[in-house]
Amino acid sequence: MPTSDRRLLASIHDVGPGFEHEVDQLADLLARRLGSPCFAMLVVPDHWGAHPLRGNQSFARRLRNWSDSGIEMFVHGWFHRDDCEHRGRASFKARHMTANEGEFLGLSAEVASRRMADGKALIEDIIGRPVTGFIAPAWLYGEGTLAALQENGFALAEDHMKVWSPRSGAVLARGPVVTWASRSRARTASSLAFAALARFALQRLETVRVAVHPGDVTKQEILTSIERTLGAFRRERRTARYCDLLS
Repeated sequence: MPTSDRRLLASIHDVGPGFEHEVDQLADLLARRLGSPCFAMLVVPDHWGAHPLRGNQSFARRLRNWSDSGIEMFVHGWFHRDDCEHRGRASFKARHMTANEGEFLGLSAEVASRRMADGKALIEDIIGRPVTGFIAPAWLYGEGTLAALQENGFALAEDHMKVWSPRSGAVLARGPVVTWASRSRARTASSLAFAALARFALQRLETVRVAVHPGDVTKQEILTSIERTLGAFRRERRTARYCDLLS
């Protein structure tokens, strides 16, 4: 039986009309492996400016139904695309940690706050309840974004290494998120190797996080690794929701 005081958190990133088929496939996989719709969706209001939620009544109904079933909803940027010019350490992150996806890495506090507030209002209007929190695209946060988080009342935020409360600053879970990369053969191989290692090395953590992306469905070896990883962690811990961290 899973140990009650150890948690497994799972999430689907980049949820929006442009990836509806892929999200369906991932949601079915997670629900089957976890035994229930106990996972999160990270919703992008207008992915790359090409797939807006606003005005798409069909997808809005799907979001509402997913939320009604118990799936948590996070605001996941606005466009997801990074249009900023970066210098120094931020430039390194923008080049090597994502492919023009770190939208909130270089934004000013004013712009970041406006996009957060707009995304929160839009998604909450669709689902009819508060969102669980905000997670920046590619898990990349600049100084302006960190300042804006405190202004917008989000209960939870997450990066590669932790989950925290923007309201109090308290860190609620630590440890690397297990995720996969489909952009290139080298990145895929590296992510598969890390997932295989994580299935053993991260078992000691109180909270383990697994995140999947629409691109994962394009490679069978990634889908197989996701299934094995969820199965390995499920044997040792209970499936939980992000909001459980606030209890």
